[in-house]
Amino acid sequence: MAKKAAKKLEKSLAETLRQEIADGEYSRYRIAQLTGVTEATLSRFMSGASSLSVDNAGKICELLKLHLVKKPEESEEKE
Repeated sequence: MAKKAAKKLEKSLAETLRQEIADGEYSRYRIAQLTGVTEATLSRFMSGASSLSVDNAGKICELLKLHLVKKPEESEEKE
C-alpha cells in the first residue's frame, strides 16, 4: 500500500515538474545548457518515457527556483 502511495506522489511530482518546464521561460535546449542535463534525457522525461534522477531533477528545480515544501499535518493546520 505504501508503494502505491509513493508511486502516486512520484507521479504528482513529475507531472508538476513537467508542467513547470513547459510553462517556464526557458526552452528545453536552454535548460540542458544551464543544467548539464542532456536534451535527450529532458525529452524522454517530458514525453513520459522515463523519469529523472534525483540529481537531474534537483538541477532543474534549482534553475526554475522550485522548492519541495512539506505541508503541515491536518492537526497542525487547525491550531
